[in-house]
Amino acid sequence: MCPTASSPSAGQAGQSVVPDVRQSPPPIVRGEPVEVADGVYVIPDGRVELVPNVGIVVGERAALVIDTGMGPRNGAHVLEQARLLAGDRRLYLTVTHFHPEHGFGAQAFQGAATIVYNAAQRAELRRKGAAYLDMFKGLSPAVAAELQDVTLVEPDVVYDGEAELDLGGRTAVLRTAGPAHTASDQIVLVDDRVLFGGDLFETRIFPITPYLPPHDVDVDGSRWIDVLERLIALSPEVVVPGHGEVTDSSLLHDVRDYLAYVRAEAARLRAAGASENETAAAIDQAARARWTTWERPEWIGFAARAFFHEAAASQRLGSAATAAPDRDLRGAGPYAHRFQQTPTASGNGTTIPRK
Repeated sequence: MCPTASSPSAGQAGQSVVPDVRQSPPPIVRGEPVEVADGVYVIPDGRVELVPNVGIVVGERAALVIDTGMGPRNGAHVLEQARLLAGDRRLYLTVTHFHPEHGFGAQAFQGAATIVYNAAQRAELRRKGAAYLDMFKGLSPAVAAELQDVTLVEPDVVYDGEAELDLGGRTAVLRTAGPAHTASDQIVLVDDRVLFGGDLFETRIFPITPYLPPHDVDVDGSRWIDVLERLIALSPEVVVPGHGEVTDSSLLHDVRDYLAYVRAEAARLRAAGASENETAAAIDQAARARWTTWERPEWIGFAARAFFHEAAASQRLGSAATAAPDRDLRGAGPYAHRFQQTPTASGNGTTIPRK
């Protein structure tokens, strides 16, 4: 998720307006973890706005928590559930990206878990965290209540490219995947079978495309499509979205196909002389008719505008020069040699040592 009507650009004439969450249920992580694969659990979001699917991966010696929910109360609940599953095993925490409902409960884990982010996540949190905190507080009284007394937490360990966590009989690989939905998306692949990807993919929800000029324009639509192509090649058996029901790799195809459609239509309409607003309106109408079961169609216009400007930039440059450098999501690829943390480096990336 990302800033809504409190953003200065939202609601202006001809602009796309994001979903209004003022009537939504409070963004509370509820319920107990459900096992989706051996040793891999998810606290389901229940399709409640601004509640993520939270992952807990339990090995013989350690456990990994993936995302915290919004604010210290949610973080404390997630920590409690992790402790019930993990007992006295060592705990790690990571987040799929920096947005508040995914990572702004991390303070509950300070001193209780080793917090691991990629370098871009740390940089994006430092650059945008305080502004996002203020904007989210303006969404609704219920959201503001959960964000009361939030402290932005620095990681204990920072990696670049890839980090591998040996949990004991179970391995979790953390890989930098952004820029895509954000500048610093991260995937978590457990035993080459279970994929966590945050808001890179969501079940029956139009992809959240936070193109909010001039405040945040880091979303990279073409890079996002490329990431999804590479995730499809991994052939995960279980796919845990940022929001919505746990499913299989068909979700990756669905989101890829939608984004590719919007990109192609935005480029076609712009080449035919349509304005940005005309392009967004046409794509909005067509996408609503095509993906009739998906929620949050308010995000369609944002995706259309992002791809419209990408097409304009590509035309100016004479090529698709706005695409990010290639990165192989099967391994750390060309980024494997870059480390900015204390753990030891090993092979394809960072190996975080057991203690």
